[in-house]
Amino acid sequence: MNREIHVRDLWGPGAEMPLATRQHRLFSHITMNWRGRPLTSHEVIVNSIAATTTHTGLRVHAELDTAAYPAGAKVSDTQIDCLPLDRHDWHGDWNYTLRPEPPAPPPPPPEPSRAPERADWAHPAMTGMSTTAWDELTASLTVPHRIQRDNELFARRGGPPTRRPAGGHPPALTLAEQTLVTVLRLRFRTPQPVLAELFGVSIGPITKAEREIRPLLDQGGHTVAPDPTRLATLADLTAHAQAHGIDLTPKPKPAC
Repeated sequence: MNREIHVRDLWGPGAEMPLATRQHRLFSHITMNWRGRPLTSHEVIVNSIAATTTHTGLRVHAELDTAAYPAGAKVSDTQIDCLPLDRHDWHGDWNYTLRPEPPAPPPPPPEPSRAPERADWAHPAMTGMSTTAWDELTASLTVPHRIQRDNELFARRGGPPTRRPAGGHPPALTLAEQTLVTVLRLRFRTPQPVLAELFGVSIGPITKAEREIRPLLDQGGHTVAPDPTRLATLADLTAHAQAHGIDLTPKPKPAC
């Protein structure tokens, strides 16, 4: 357990000196005052510092801080930047004024980057339902999908979480994209590799989306009527979309 000794100089002249200069002049006199004296305890050190005076009027106040200061604690650059510090022109790393106000909260961490959703892909020509019906469908799946996800995590862990969740990486597909993938599979029987290429992901997220969303559609009584035309290739999907004024440009895969 560490202890700190707080020292304050009461030297009138020189109060306008840079802090580093004042500290150097103060501690040089403290060192001369206790030279040759065994520093065997905190009490001896504090009393030796407090007894330091000079003929020009230096007086020193010293006291023992009994609070615990764990060794090895580190302060990040972000935390330092949030302090209300005014650095001086002369050696600002050493000389600064800490304003008596609470530090500003650190900025929120940046959101993990991912390709934006293509809202225009959920066109009635692709989903077979109106825009209003599509919005209602995706909204109705939000809570059941979250419950489904929590139940899967509970079963995987064998119990509730033991620590707070971290930010982590964003999902490969949003809920709306997972729903669209499943609807395209049911409506046009489009192969999974084709949808993986369209959404810029591997086949894994496509398989996962269909596995999770299909039961939720069934539970909610949502029926996706199959279209007579099967869109089996990316060219088929693109041509069908272009015929209805939809730009179906595939998303790029994220860099590894």
